[in-house]
Amino acid sequence: MKLAVTGCNGSVGTRIVLAALQQGHTVLGLDTVPCSEPLATLLLRKTDDGAPPFVFNRVDLTDFDAALAALDGSEGIVQLAAVRTPADYKVQTHNTNVVISWNILRAAAELGINRIAQASSVNVIPLVWTEHHDFEYFPIDEEHPCRPDEPYGLSKVICELQADTIVRRYPSMRIASLRLSWSLPTREDALRDDPARRRSDLWGYVQEDSAAEAFLLAVAGENGRWSGHERFFIVAPDTSANEDSMELWQTYWRSVPLKEGKNLEGRKGFFDCSKAERLLGWVHRNPGE
Repeated sequence: MKLAVTGCNGSVGTRIVLAALQQGHTVLGLDTVPCSEPLATLLLRKTDDGAPPFVFNRVDLTDFDAALAALDGSEGIVQLAAVRTPADYKVQTHNTNVVISWNILRAAAELGINRIAQASSVNVIPLVWTEHHDFEYFPIDEEHPCRPDEPYGLSKVICELQADTIVRRYPSMRIASLRLSWSLPTREDALRDDPARRRSDLWGYVQEDSAAEAFLLAVAGENGRWSGHERFFIVAPDTSANEDSMELWQTYWRSVPLKEGKNLEGRKGFFDCSKAERLLGWVHRNPGE
C-alpha cells in the first residue's frame, strides 16, 4: 500500500514509518519541519526497481490545497500531525488540530482515499490537563462519555466527530480514531517513584512499536470486521505502576465504581482495549513478547 504518514518526524510517526517499510509498504512522509533522523537516512534507499520506498515532503497541512496536492496518489493515510499539548490553553492547539484533521479527511474524500487511521487521544476523557476528573467507571472503554475541559482533548473529540461526518457522506471510507496513550519504548520509561504523579492519566502507557502496529492494522488490515468510523483505545493492558491496581484504585479513585463484570486484579490497566482486539486484531506487546 502507498501510505502517507503525516507528522512523520514525531516519535509515533517515526515508528510507524519504520514498521510500514518493514511490512513492505511504500511511505510518503509529511511534516512541517525538515526530515530528521532516523528517517532522513531512509531517503537514500532504493528498491530493486530503483524506486525509493520512502519519500518526504515538507508541507503546511493547515493549507487545504497543499494537503490535497501532497496526498494525491496515496492509498491510505496515517494522520498524526497535531499540536500534542494544550499549549497556551487558548486557541493554538484547538485551531491547528481541528483544521489539520478536517483538511486531511476532506482531502482523502476528494481523492478517493478510503483507508485512514487518525491519532486521537486518551485525553478525550479528561485526564492529564483537566481541572476536573469525571470518571464514571473503570475500566474506561469507548462508551465512556467524553467531556474535556481543555483545547487538546476537545480537538481530539472534534476530529472524531469530523470522521463521523465524513463517512456519512462518503460511506466507502473507513476511518479509525486511535485513542493513544503515552507512547514510550518500554514500560519502565513510564514508571515513577511516586504513583501519585501518574494518577491523572491512570498510569497508562503504550509501547511505541505496539502503537505503530495498531495504526497499520487500522489502515491496511482487511479482516472485514468493521466499516465506517470506529474509535479505539490503544493502551497497554497493564499499568506503569508497581503497585497492584486495586491498591491504586482504593488509594486514589475509590469513589469511581468498577464496571459490572470487570476487575482490576494484579496490575490490570484502567482502560479496556478489548474493542481494538476484537475489530482490529490488535494485542499489545512489550519488547521480547
